[in-house]
Order: sequence, then C-alpha cells, then structure tokens
Amino acid sequence: MSASAAEYLARHVAGQHPDLPETTGGTVRLDLREGARTEHWYVTIDRQEVRVARLADDADLVVRADREVFDRIAAGRLHVAAALLRNDLTAQGDLRLLLSLRRLFPGPPDARHPRELGCAGVGTR
Repeated sequence: MSASAAEYLARHVAGQHPDLPETTGGTVRLDLREGARTEHWYVTIDRQEVRVARLADDADLVVRADREVFDRIAAGRLHVAAALLRNDLTAQGDLRLLLSLRRLFPGPPDARHPRELGCAGVGTR
C-alpha cells in the first residue's frame, strides 16, 4: 500500500532537492480536505532547500484538493498539472511554484528518466 500524502510530506519532502532550479523560492500551502476537516501543510522552498511545517499561514501559492487527490499525487499516480487541468485541485497564487511542487512528488512507478532511455538506445546501435 502506498503512503498517504501526509506521510509523504512529513517524511520525504523536507531537505535538499537538487532537481529544483537554484533560483526557485517561495511558499506553498497545501490544503488537504477530508469531509468538513482541512489539514494544512506549509512548504517553504528556498533555492534547493525545502522545509515543511503544519501551518495555515498565507502563502505565495495555495493548493486545495481532497485528501484522496493528494494521496494519488504522493503515490505517483496523478501529476499535479493534470489534476489542475481536470479541476481535481485548485491553485491560487504564483503558479510557477506549482510546477516546482511537482518535482517534490514522485513520478509514476514505471517512469524512467529520458536520459536513461537515450543512453539505453545508444548502447544498442
């Protein structure tokens, strides 16, 4: 069974993320709704360093969705941008941070990096 979004945020998001652009900076509040209850997660991105807290403070970007949507994102079964386009989540504020946010969550379980595919193709010629 895959981890929930809350578990993923608590265990895997904080720390150094070399795949984030060095110029990226800002704050993101994730509002995970479950029925009448909303759980808030506050993510601070400062260059490639990410900090996570349980705050409901104002942020540069506020992303709201049902907990199930965030759980699917944390499991790599749903891309953040696809969820936005399907109206599975809403985002208000600096949308550039939404694209950075996608780098903090895993991709699909069977995904491979394009360079790996390119290198594998070179070896077969």
